Amino acid sequence: MDTANSTFASAFAWTRRCTYLCLFSLISAPAGAVGTAVGTVIENTAVVNYDLAGTPLTLQSNTTTVAVAERINVTVTLQSPQTPVAPGDSARALLFTVTNTGNGSETFQLAIDSLIAGDDFDPTPAVPGIYFDTDGSGDFNAGDQPYTPGSNDPDLLADESISIFLVNDIPGGLANGLTGRSQLTATSATGTGAPGTVFGGQGDGGVNAVIGSTGGEAQDTGEYLVSDVQVSVTKAQLVSDPFGGSEPVPGATLTYTIVVTVNSPGTATASTIRDAIPVFTTYVPNSITLNGAALSDLADTDEGEFDTSGTPAVVVRLGDLTQALGAQTVEFQVAID
Repeated sequence: MDTANSTFASAFAWTRRCTYLCLFSLISAPAGAVGTAVGTVIENTAVVNYDLAGTPLTLQSNTTTVAVAERINVTVTLQSPQTPVAPGDSARALLFTVTNTGNGSETFQLAIDSLIAGDDFDPTPAVPGIYFDTDGSGDFNAGDQPYTPGSNDPDLLADESISIFLVNDIPGGLANGLTGRSQLTATSATGTGAPGTVFGGQGDGGVNAVIGSTGGEAQDTGEYLVSDVQVSVTKAQLVSDPFGGSEPVPGATLTYTIVVTVNSPGTATASTIRDAIPVFTTYVPNSITLNGAALSDLADTDEGEFDTSGTPAVVVRLGDLTQALGAQTVEFQVAID
């Protein structure tokens, strides 16, 4: 083989090998919601195959390595719908989730701001005004742990979320229909800045930390609505298994009880309960009751129906509710598949 052909063959072999290596790296890279984990070592070695005087030879380059840096990102998401309140209410909570959308563990500092422009009144943050949803119920209660800045800042793994309550008191003397807002901010304890800002050696394991697209902090805002009608709704379940016990085994029946109560003067007009049938269960036909009276599954003249037009759901039209009517109790059953 002459020199020109040998050079061409070697170059072709190297190119083909390099192309294979590059393609292999692309399809082998781990993927996930937050990207490759911080500290992951990426290695690459090139191999050249060539012939010398008819003898096939292989030459291996040095290996390059790089440890993946930490990318700092966070999101804050309001979970509560617009929350009805009465003038003078105390300790009214809004529920949020804080999610570490970076690729490493990160500590976040939390802050409440109830002086938000564009609303009608300013709620007054309770002392303290931020709590963890300790029991995971989604309802603010006495067992929820207060947040103390610098003491119990949440430390979240990559893609981990935590539920947070903002708790405010509502001023007295407010007119019906006014709104007040409260905002939760989560800020990376490592730092904030424009995307691409580098904090040398401050990532997990001593790698660099790099600010991602969120700038290292995020906010979301909840809203209170002053209403002359205060409505509460609670839900309970009772498990009955086929063996006379209360274990949630396949074939067991879940009886759901929903209680709606008006707790103030005024009228909650056109009140309707809609409760989607949970996945992994099947609705028990003709099991709907309202205040102990059976309702049919059909969309007929009574208050209830089993609606299958979209996601299967139990629908009960309670109509206009007042405090004088007392609690309205709806029950229905599903069977575990």
